[in-house]
Amino acid sequence: MPYRRNRTSISKVYVETNLLLLEFGTERLDLGKVRTDTVKRTSRELIKRFPERFTGDFESDKEAVNDLVTTQSKRLRNRIAGYVTRLKVVEAERIAATQAAAEGSEPAPEDVEE
Repeated sequence: MPYRRNRTSISKVYVETNLLLLEFGTERLDLGKVRTDTVKRTSRELIKRFPERFTGDFESDKEAVNDLVTTQSKRLRNRIAGYVTRLKVVEAERIAATQAAAEGSEPAPEDVEE
């Protein structure tokens, strides 16, 4: 029996999410990127269903998203893959911080003279 992948279908979404810029006199503020609910919802669902498929490397995550999700455009696929990558990197940082805190809180073994 051939292996069948679980494919999540996404409807066509046209959302313009450019870098937001505000100008106050001569001062210019870069507010960062805005991600649509579709990108966030799909990314979280993919990580929940297939946590072992994603590594935190954009190129490999992009291929995994391409295998798992049918998107209408490369742009949407890349945005989903980018957010998946970001979530995996943040998760790895949290795990590392938790481990470092746990190691720091353990009492140091005392030197015993014999």
